[in-house]
Amino acid sequence: MSNQSRVSEFLLNGFPDIHELKMLHIMVFLILYFVALTENFLIITVIIYNHQLHTPMYFFLANLSFQDFGSISVTVPKSVANSLMDTQAISYSGCVCQVFFLVFFMMSHFFLLGVMAYDRYIAICSPLHYESVMNNRTCIQLATSAWIGGLFYSIVHTGNAFTVEFCSNIINQFFCEIPHLLKISCSDLYFLEVGVMTFSSFLAFIYFSLIIFSYIKIFRAVLRIPSTQGRQKAFSTCLPHLIVISLFLVSGTVAYVKPASTSPSTFDLLASVLYCLVPPVMNPVIYSMRKLKTAFCKLIFNILPQVLQKKHSPVHVM
Repeated sequence: MSNQSRVSEFLLNGFPDIHELKMLHIMVFLILYFVALTENFLIITVIIYNHQLHTPMYFFLANLSFQDFGSISVTVPKSVANSLMDTQAISYSGCVCQVFFLVFFMMSHFFLLGVMAYDRYIAICSPLHYESVMNNRTCIQLATSAWIGGLFYSIVHTGNAFTVEFCSNIINQFFCEIPHLLKISCSDLYFLEVGVMTFSSFLAFIYFSLIIFSYIKIFRAVLRIPSTQGRQKAFSTCLPHLIVISLFLVSGTVAYVKPASTSPSTFDLLASVLYCLVPPVMNPVIYSMRKLKTAFCKLIFNILPQVLQKKHSPVHVM
């Protein structure tokens, strides 16, 4: 990257220098961060240790929680650390890594949501063939494809974003974000932006169309279920996934489709918080199904007696 000698670091100018607002930022971000980490860690742990949850749906949910775990860890710790140390600086390589991993986790998240839509489609529309179609090998291949798709997408976008020359090193955001990086560049970005937006829009349209097509088939199959209880059960398995998709698409669209402002903007900040912090916190809450809650309670009741027994067991002195 030839322009690294010109810009050695960037300044993240997302938050004002007012002490009270800085303290509020630290407290809110730390609370949301620890809540998100705790929720997603618990979901991953419960799914791993409960063999009844070793099904395709919960396997993909564990991957989704890991992606949420990663995406929020890319931006929040650095932002909080900068506020605590009273600095705005992030190194050039740090900015590259932040962009790369954020796009990687976000896009693999998007691809995995499509995989989960396919899983629900097979479960409801072809229940008799579900176990043969969604076997362990297929699930691993689908999840791996989502991760590889996110990796490829991240390489393309990060490479495009950092091939330009930058006229300034001030980013009006609390983390490195591609729209704001392109805003401070002084290269001719017309063909770059057109190419990236065309590729992204085409990919998103195709993938979103597949998700919509899957759910049209799902709703038709659900409406043909004769019992009301059966229809409610089928809808209850699809509703969390639909809410997560809507939350992801709305927050991502607001953050990336809006034009990046040339000065610090409250709307830019809120939009970024919406898609960086809210989904990792809300997704575990949305997916807190009754079966997952029951498995969590069983895990706690199985572990707690063992911990107490070890604590009160006599120590044998040789």
